[in-house]
Amino acid sequence: MTVAKIVERLESELITAENFQNYGQVIFPNQDAKAFDIHDAQLKLDGGIPRFYIMRLHQRGRKFHTITRHVKSTQCLGSLMGKDWLIGVCPANNETNEPLLSEIRAFRIPGDCFINLKVGTWHAGPYFEHDVVDFYNLELSDTNVVDHFTYNFLKSQQIEFEIV
Repeated sequence: MTVAKIVERLESELITAENFQNYGQVIFPNQDAKAFDIHDAQLKLDGGIPRFYIMRLHQRGRKFHTITRHVKSTQCLGSLMGKDWLIGVCPANNETNEPLLSEIRAFRIPGDCFINLKVGTWHAGPYFEHDVVDFYNLELSDTNVVDHFTYNFLKSQQIEFEIV
């Protein structure tokens, strides 16, 4: 017997520093001579060797049913060539070690900024409608091996999300 899945529509909102603060930081362009302050990425990469790379993603669409978190480091993501993108997030601070449905939000991220996810923030994405987008990614070299915890909504609750 096949169990029907539920498609939850997540209304995306344009990211700002204020509406994203529970999940991390939004880093916008600044003048080169500006001194370091709280508006710069507050990185936690002391648990290993930092890895900065460009990842090429193809035709990601807007649907997801898994969400991931990293509990040992921050992670920075941003698109190249000014392409906009989407991400689903859920705060890290809950008692269950699982993402809470009521706290999942989706954001539209313009191509002129990047995000710095707080340690432990659940995230799904990046997603986009473009054919191909290159993203720069800053995390630890072994993040996806030793610090990669994924929750599957489809398996546990028969839910898939669509960012609109």
